[in-house]
Amino acid sequence: MSEYKIQNEKLILTISSKGAEKKSLVRKSDGKELLWQADPAFWGRTSPVLFPLVGNYKNLTSVYDGKEYKMTQHGFARDAEFDLAEQKENEIRFTLKDSDATHEKYPFAFLLTIGYVLDGDTVEVIWKVKNTDEREIFFSIGGHPAFNCNLNKSGLRFSKSGKIAEGPITCNIIEGDGSGCLSDRQKQLELEAGILSMSDELFAEDALIIEDNQADAVTLVDENGEDVLCVSFDSPLFGIWSPVGKHAPFVCIEPWYGRCDRCDFTGDLTEREYGNRLGTGEEFSVKYGIKVY
Repeated sequence: MSEYKIQNEKLILTISSKGAEKKSLVRKSDGKELLWQADPAFWGRTSPVLFPLVGNYKNLTSVYDGKEYKMTQHGFARDAEFDLAEQKENEIRFTLKDSDATHEKYPFAFLLTIGYVLDGDTVEVIWKVKNTDEREIFFSIGGHPAFNCNLNKSGLRFSKSGKIAEGPITCNIIEGDGSGCLSDRQKQLELEAGILSMSDELFAEDALIIEDNQADAVTLVDENGEDVLCVSFDSPLFGIWSPVGKHAPFVCIEPWYGRCDRCDFTGDLTEREYGNRLGTGEEFSVKYGIKVY
């Protein structure tokens, strides 16, 4: 495992080869650390990439072509050692290929590329998945960046196409049985001037899953009402999370192309909601941004 740094006039970003994970994002003007520093007392990760699974399969098992494959929450990429593909002063790219070990959990051949580019006050995060198999492949991918904040005094402002959302925002709830699967329950998040006030109680039932393109940007607002950073994306859904019952000093804002199974899901890998598919030789390419104020 190695760590790499890229920087420009405003930001310094540190990335680990393990999981190609962002480990530190520092604003140069005042030395402020924006990313959670993985204290295991709360949560021992900082910004893992979720691939080829976001959330959980039902019973931690997928089925493809009649065969079962076991995989734990959020997939294997976050714990894999990536190869450095390219590095410049303000950008870097890593790659991960399938192997005998990944085939035990996931049947397909692939090439995953994760890139980071610093552009002024913004980190551009790039994900590319190439199908190197001789058949169609199926996958999910998502981000899980954690940002330092005073959870009980901060807020999140939602916006869509540059306009502040008036709300309410509809979110789906993870089932409370420990399965990590989606229940049929929903709740409404009330906004005041587009801002959701956060608290420990907000995450008492685990992550908030917001589907149906209800927002394309989420801004973290501090206790003084000042914008800290904004996560922008074009993903069809996203998650908001802080650990249940831990009074953790961070919040995760998570663009997703995929999610966990529903509790009553009975289909195979080809039938998962929000799943992505690629034909032989095709490439899936998306990105999201983190703008620092």
